[in-house]
Amino acid sequence: MKKILFLILIVANSISAQNADSLFYSANDLYKNEKFEKAIELYKQIESKGLTSSELYYNLGNSYYKLNQVGPSIYYFEKALKRNPLNEDVKNNLIFAKRLALDKIEELPKTVFQKFNINYLQQLSYNQWAVVVIVLSLLGSVLFLLFYFADAPSIKRLYFITSSLCFILLIGALLITFNQYSLSKNNKEAIVFAEKTEVRNAPTFNSEEVFTLHEGTKVLVLDAVDNWKKIKLADGKIGWIIADEIKILANY
Repeated sequence: MKKILFLILIVANSISAQNADSLFYSANDLYKNEKFEKAIELYKQIESKGLTSSELYYNLGNSYYKLNQVGPSIYYFEKALKRNPLNEDVKNNLIFAKRLALDKIEELPKTVFQKFNINYLQQLSYNQWAVVVIVLSLLGSVLFLLFYFADAPSIKRLYFITSSLCFILLIGALLITFNQYSLSKNNKEAIVFAEKTEVRNAPTFNSEEVFTLHEGTKVLVLDAVDNWKKIKLADGKIGWIIADEIKILANY
């Protein structure tokens, strides 16, 4: 009985994947024919099935960009970049999309380590760093076994040095993985979807307005109270915004 259920599950997943591929190609054709709204509908159907990818989010971002919808465009480019931080096409299109945003936020100066982390370490997601850890652990183990069974002193020395180097790199990659995972889970980023919204100094409507934000601005979510989110901007400003006016960028 379990085998039958397992086979049914495999067949169902296969059919679902085929349907998603068909929808994806149809949506791409609609995009090429400049029917962007209809293309978005099909891309959204794929997203609702949970069959997401960097390519899907990239195409959604492009579709919204063509419709001059700044918030959704930046949102989906950011999601595509989280799935694949090395995708240069997404990076380039995100730059163009951000030029449409009204808010120009001056970032606070970063330390040398923060710059190194952003420019190099964050080029891989924590899942990709986890793969690096696994590869290094397997490679180090194989090299250690070769060292153990080797007879010639020069060969044993070579295997010992390379296996030791692998395990040192493994420890470093493991620390980076935990650091990237912690940053990913603690730093909840979001994109403003409201065309214009007032940010207040407390989570109430009668509190003071401290600054205004527009569609497409990226914020860091620090806290939540009822239907309010406490946010922080890249320039260090902090305030409270209505939760429905921003959309959280999920981490992967």
